[in-house]
Amino acid sequence: MARWDAILSLPVQNPPTLEISSLDLVWSKVEGWHDKLDRVALIPFARVDDFVRGESNNKECPTRFHVEARRRRSPSTPFKQKVDGILEYILYWCSFGPDDHRKGGIVRPSRTTYVPKKKNAGRPNTKRGCTCHFIVKRLIAEPSVALIIYNDDKHVDKKGFPCHGPQDKKAAGTRAMFAPYISEELRLRVLSLLYVGVSVETIMQRHNESVERQGGPSNRDDLLTHRYVRRQERAIRRSTYELDADDAVSISMWVESHQNQVFFYEDFSDSDPFTLGIQTEWQLQQLIRFGNRGLLASDSRFGTNNLQYPIHSLLVFNSDKKAIPVAWIIAPRFSSLDAHRWMRALYNRVHTKDPTWKLAGFIVDDPLYDILAIRDVFQCTVMISFWRIRHLWHKNLVKCLKSDMQIKISRRLGWIVDNICRLQGNMSLFEEFMQEFIDESKFMDYFKSTWHPRIGAWINALQTLPLASQESCAAMELYHNQLKIRLLNEKEIGLYQRADWLVDKLGTKVHSYFWLDEYSGKDDFARYWKNEWMSGLTSWRKALKIPDSDVSIEDGCAKVTDQDDRDKAFVVWNTGSMLSICDCSWAQDGNLCEHILKALSICRKRGSVLPSVTLFQYHQALNNMLHCPPFDSLIRDHAVSLAVSVQKQLNTLLDKESVQTVANPMEERIGIDIPLESFRVVSGNRGQDLVIKKHVTNDVLSLDGGEDRHDSNEAPGCASAMHDIADQGEDRVITRNGERSESAGVDTLSADMDVDPPSTCDPVLHPVNDTVPSYTLQENKEWGLATTENEISASESGAFSNDKIEDNII
Repeated sequence: MARWDAILSLPVQNPPTLEISSLDLVWSKVEGWHDKLDRVALIPFARVDDFVRGESNNKECPTRFHVEARRRRSPSTPFKQKVDGILEYILYWCSFGPDDHRKGGIVRPSRTTYVPKKKNAGRPNTKRGCTCHFIVKRLIAEPSVALIIYNDDKHVDKKGFPCHGPQDKKAAGTRAMFAPYISEELRLRVLSLLYVGVSVETIMQRHNESVERQGGPSNRDDLLTHRYVRRQERAIRRSTYELDADDAVSISMWVESHQNQVFFYEDFSDSDPFTLGIQTEWQLQQLIRFGNRGLLASDSRFGTNNLQYPIHSLLVFNSDKKAIPVAWIIAPRFSSLDAHRWMRALYNRVHTKDPTWKLAGFIVDDPLYDILAIRDVFQCTVMISFWRIRHLWHKNLVKCLKSDMQIKISRRLGWIVDNICRLQGNMSLFEEFMQEFIDESKFMDYFKSTWHPRIGAWINALQTLPLASQESCAAMELYHNQLKIRLLNEKEIGLYQRADWLVDKLGTKVHSYFWLDEYSGKDDFARYWKNEWMSGLTSWRKALKIPDSDVSIEDGCAKVTDQDDRDKAFVVWNTGSMLSICDCSWAQDGNLCEHILKALSICRKRGSVLPSVTLFQYHQALNNMLHCPPFDSLIRDHAVSLAVSVQKQLNTLLDKESVQTVANPMEERIGIDIPLESFRVVSGNRGQDLVIKKHVTNDVLSLDGGEDRHDSNEAPGCASAMHDIADQGEDRVITRNGERSESAGVDTLSADMDVDPPSTCDPVLHPVNDTVPSYTLQENKEWGLATTENEISASESGAFSNDKIEDNII
């Protein structure tokens, strides 16, 4: 009992990494059998596979562990609750053991029937007597915890000599130098290329060329064989999506055989609809990598007109601000009431891998989304995206109206939406719009039947939720078009009515295309690209590459020179509006093109249009906060200490950088002036007036504004907000050096466009002597209250949607 008391008192270790190795854990010695001390550690049972992968990817001795023995107690079997009772016992052994097929090696009696082969080409995992192994026990007392007993952690034979890997001199020139199997990344690459139609010969030719360029094989992946790739191609060719004639039975069979790709499943019942949540291991890794302190977006209505079961996609944004699908939810209908269950399942799956994972913002594209469920599960900001409604309006304007009427109606709709977002309009604006353009019956019939019943919900969402940036809208729009091309390309239309075909294609071909989008070597297969390979930059990123000199604005319309054909120019009408129109092919399909974004940027630089709605919402929230001082002076003191701490840390950081680089003579040291503004708060309980001194940060980082930085993600920060609030409504545009935009010269494009932050995090209060978290200093070196417009939205919603006064102060 003393042994188990010592074991159960150990902490459960869960390192926030995708893989766990023995080096990541703190091992303890407890009393074992025969007076030995066992080397043990506790981890979550759900992360046993991560530990196996981490140990297999040992850099000093790469290998692979296999299940040598397993005993499992059936859940239905009655058992007595014992402290040392075991639900499951798994023995993992290095694949180079335990038998030794080398000359003079020892083979266990049960394996004496083995006949050595003349050639070892078909047996890459030749046994060499490795004794490295560990035991995993799942205890009855703690079913969610795995006890790992790891006594033999050296890759040696029974004589104590290295038997494989770089340390084994006898293994030089043989496959025993490397791991017995190829890596998971290479396996995914081979499968993805096969799924999208690349031949076996081409895959092997490109692989052999890359090995030759590096001077020969250096790891197990370099030993990829034609036989292995051919075997994978044969398995794909012989597979079928229709596991049963009954669609529901076929889906159930697919779920049973793909448990590692399903995070939520609920079959048809009298009370609940069919719901299936799909997420591969690669998608989970992308969600952890780009979703932590980042944004998660929802594309909730794909395939409502074509598929029997619409697809609800969850997206993250990579370093290029392109959308990556990290989960697909399939259900007969989109119901906000059913979202809480699969959200909780997804959140728990991510937190099992990384307990420190935290989402910064969730972008929804439907006003009926369960906002309370998102805030309850993810504890983050919720933003609304306007891309879907803009896409459908624009698409039907082009379809139903002539060009002059398209311009007029789109200008009016853009003006209405802008006023609603700025809290200057309501439903009456749409009523007047429908009366004014009643003669345009074709478009008005569509608008009244489709959108009039939803306008109330959209107005409420646009006025209560922060608006997502155009950068994220462009990324979501590109993903939607990619998914449409890659999924809905079947000649047999009847397939769209089967769920088993849908889940099979999402998990194979569609997943492969998105995996290859992130693969750096996909250009080697450019000759095999089809329409489904469509990728590239988003419209927002393309707009960054258009120089200002290629844009001319006259009489309310802009001409943007084509970057591929300099003799061609595209015309943008209603420049500066949320519903601008362009005559390029991408915009004619209802999409947000780079020409519209570039023209909008130029208009904001010149001050001919109002700042973006996102910036307006941030200014308004900050203004309301400054006029509502906290009743607790302790919170106010914390806010002041935070400002001083940030100033101190940033000055230290700049001092270190100035030692390594030549300081810019125009660069100034950060100074935070804290003037006092007095607010009089009347207390009804005490019957007396309390004067609270409000500390307002009035100066921010000042940098050289003459430098042209087209790739910057910075937006007007704290200085602009404070000056706008002080002017009480006066519209002014402040550049990064504090000057007005009319005299600032060349400004950055991204400062005038909606941009996404590199990462967003919840504000944390620190004492004056505390250190600001490293990610804050590394990712936001130029610190303001917010650096980008989606960060503004996130900070605004996080500060005013949650019941946390501390967040309001920050």
